[in-house]
Amino acid sequence: MAPERLMPLPRFLLLLSISTLPAVGGFPEKVIIGVIVPKGSEEEMSAFRYGLDSFNGERNTGVSIRRFFVPDRSGRPPFRMQDKSTFVDTSDSFQLVKAVCSRFGRSGDGVYAIFGMNDFASMSTMQSYCSSLQVPYITTSYPPITNTSTSFVLSIRPNIVPAVYEVIRKRYKWRMFTYLYDDAEGLASLQQMIKKAKGKKIKIKARKLGGINNTVSTLNDMNNSTGERNIIIDLDRKTTEAVLRMITLLQMLTSPWHYVIMNPDFSIMDREVLSYGKANITSFQLIDPTNGTAMDVLASWKGLDPDTYPGAGKDMMGYKAALAFDVVRVISNAFWKMKDSGKDLSLKSSPTCDSLRASNYGEQIRKFISKVNVSGLTGNIQFDDFGRRVKYAIQVMELQRPKASLTKVAEWLHRWPSGLSYKDRPPVKVNRSEGLVRVTSIMESPFLMLKTAEDLEKEKCFPDKFPERDNNCKYEGYCVDMLKKVAELVGFNFTIREVADGKYGANENGTWNGMVGELIYGKADLAVAPLTINMVREQVIEFSKPYMSVGISIMIKKPQKSKPGVFSFLDPLAYEIWMCILFAYIGVSVVLFLVSRFSPYEWHTVDSAGGGSIEEEQTNDFGIWNSLWFSLGAFMQQGCDISPRSVSGRIVGGAWWFFTLIIISSYTANLAAFLTVERMVTPIGSADDLAKQTEIAYGTVTSGSTEGFFKAATIPVYMKMWTYMSNANPSPMVSSNAEGIAKVRSSKGKYAFLLESAQNEFIEQRKPCDTMKAGSNLDSKGYGIGMPKNSSRRQDITLAVLKLREDGILQALETKWWYDKGECGPSESSSKGETSALSLSNVAGVFYILVGGLGLAMMAALLEFCYKSKVEAKKTKTSFSAAMKVKARMSIKGENGRVPSPDDPFPKSMSSVPITRPSGMPMVNTMDTMDTLESFELYKTNSQTQV
Repeated sequence: MAPERLMPLPRFLLLLSISTLPAVGGFPEKVIIGVIVPKGSEEEMSAFRYGLDSFNGERNTGVSIRRFFVPDRSGRPPFRMQDKSTFVDTSDSFQLVKAVCSRFGRSGDGVYAIFGMNDFASMSTMQSYCSSLQVPYITTSYPPITNTSTSFVLSIRPNIVPAVYEVIRKRYKWRMFTYLYDDAEGLASLQQMIKKAKGKKIKIKARKLGGINNTVSTLNDMNNSTGERNIIIDLDRKTTEAVLRMITLLQMLTSPWHYVIMNPDFSIMDREVLSYGKANITSFQLIDPTNGTAMDVLASWKGLDPDTYPGAGKDMMGYKAALAFDVVRVISNAFWKMKDSGKDLSLKSSPTCDSLRASNYGEQIRKFISKVNVSGLTGNIQFDDFGRRVKYAIQVMELQRPKASLTKVAEWLHRWPSGLSYKDRPPVKVNRSEGLVRVTSIMESPFLMLKTAEDLEKEKCFPDKFPERDNNCKYEGYCVDMLKKVAELVGFNFTIREVADGKYGANENGTWNGMVGELIYGKADLAVAPLTINMVREQVIEFSKPYMSVGISIMIKKPQKSKPGVFSFLDPLAYEIWMCILFAYIGVSVVLFLVSRFSPYEWHTVDSAGGGSIEEEQTNDFGIWNSLWFSLGAFMQQGCDISPRSVSGRIVGGAWWFFTLIIISSYTANLAAFLTVERMVTPIGSADDLAKQTEIAYGTVTSGSTEGFFKAATIPVYMKMWTYMSNANPSPMVSSNAEGIAKVRSSKGKYAFLLESAQNEFIEQRKPCDTMKAGSNLDSKGYGIGMPKNSSRRQDITLAVLKLREDGILQALETKWWYDKGECGPSESSSKGETSALSLSNVAGVFYILVGGLGLAMMAALLEFCYKSKVEAKKTKTSFSAAMKVKARMSIKGENGRVPSPDDPFPKSMSSVPITRPSGMPMVNTMDTMDTLESFELYKTNSQTQV
């Protein structure tokens, strides 16, 4: 290797490799270990020096710890161990090199091996220099990534990534998770995780924190993303504590969340803030607290003076301090064996800061250290040919509440070279000869129900005739099916018995009743029912993981659908708007009439005849009736034959057109929704609606979790509801769900029942289909399987429930008992986005208006007919009936409608040949006997006049 490539840290490694040993051969009386640690590593340095003092016999550490280092019965080591240590700022390379050379560059004393901690980025440089100088370097830093079997870098820190992967894959069955990291070590671990998950159909989402200041924004992004509930946190100790505190503040410690903490120092972190949440938290630990040697070392560590050993005096030490303590164990064991084998560690070549000359004894020390096989504070310590630790154990810990203590639930073992294996406590199989497991439950559809007589006969189940036989055959329901699956996985037989008092369980005057009471007083072994998990019950019994998520809901009697009215097409706009539109229509027509009258551009000339001469006459198209007709045509978007000519008239028309554009567009946009939806008038839509009114009574089951929820409520709305329920007379409370449901159905909409959403949704699907769930759930909780305190079955039943959930069996059972057996068909809410065809009732009013308009037109035509007949009769001095006959004959046969006078010169029978005259031609002689003006008007207005 060229020296130029190693120039960034030439003296740094040199200081680690300086060895000016005695010139004479043999084994030295004093073994010096060089120590280079960054600032802020006082606890790790104290643990290392505590190990040296224990080896040298300078501390009264007890016989067990002395023998931990010195296996000789004499208790006296054949040599002493001494450190040459310094704290440096590893971020400043110049200061680092200067400190190293000034500390270790002197003659007379030398180091045989180096113990230190370095950043992940400098590991490759350390590997290169150590290999070139042949100086063993034992580190507690991230395991080196190397493929050389002659590496002089040995990492005593176990690789925790394989353990994490095996736990989340085999124990928790994760198929998707988020990996939160913040440095190069975290990125390297993430790369290992991705490599292991490749081809396993596991989705990994990586998030880089980017510093403590970005904690809030990163966690908010995770909280807003529905798919991120399984989180692996791979951060240093300080950042991990900050993230956990912020998780608590952001209310991300609820049951859907599961956090896996990769930092092995989680056991000594402040966990008080985690004691109030329900999220699952898993961590890993290098020290087995049940190991006898570990217990002795930790007890001795707790008794040390913190002034002499900074960081000591605690019940537990950090994982890096424990590894530093084990480094002394490894080095002392290696040199002990070297002395027994008679190895010569005399100096033959002396490395200096100015050259990269290798040590003559480094290869021997490396071989003895790499072959070490000892038991340390962090368990078994062995290395492979690449300087990586093998055959170690990782303790899998889970957070237990309410004290936020850590409990060992599994142990992961690294086996070399046969690969990895996962060791967990096997499921406890209950001997079937021990007797039946007593299961208490409660009759609640669809969780537990009695089979019909036909089903009993079909299955040959006769519990009344043969009571000594298994009575489980008479029950059916969701809980029965789930209990059979759990019993099959765990391995036990069971018998179901209904709870004696028919209650779920509540503390009344210091005595528990219901299913909870039967578990407490030893009358039952399990409670498999819709039993809600809450804090009060959790204090007296054990619960499995929730098998169903529910919440308190409101059941009301289903109201009748409101049929659309005849004029429902008017609903898209309020009646006030319709009145305003009418006034606007009249106002625009009047304004248009006025501006047309005053504007000279609206007047134009027409030809008129009188006295045998033709002259011009001024006329205006926008009379009041034409103005009304123009406005109506524009509003109906149909137009009109006339239009304004003046600027003022066109301004009025343009403003009216814009007005009608907006109004018609708004009306059309809302019309579809109003015509296709039959609205259901629901009197109650939320808890606020219940609390604000007094007409509809409401209550819940006594001695249940729902009653307990309202008793302990601190929200004003729920407190007000509880005040009403507890003081109302007569009492709205009921003794069972069946009684409450019956009360809802018989109260004609004057009673609302508060119950769990699961039962509410089930009853909604059952005949007579007259109940419904109003609004959303008031809270969120879960149903769990109850067990007595300290039950040996809790872990096994919890694992069985998790397996059933992950395999989709619980969801299939819910679909089976709630919807497949439903009697009311799909609910209205399930058909989102679907619209039904319009019925006649939706648009009946439009047809009525059309028929009314046609009838009104016929009446207007009749009035016009009568009026015109009367005018003609008066004009021609004939009778009204004669005039009507002439007009009727014109309407029916198309004949001339002119009513003849008594001295009419025209014959009654007239030719149907029309009169035609070119423009400007004088009138024909046959018209001479007629009045000239009438003849002229008749010709001009009707070219089809018959003569």
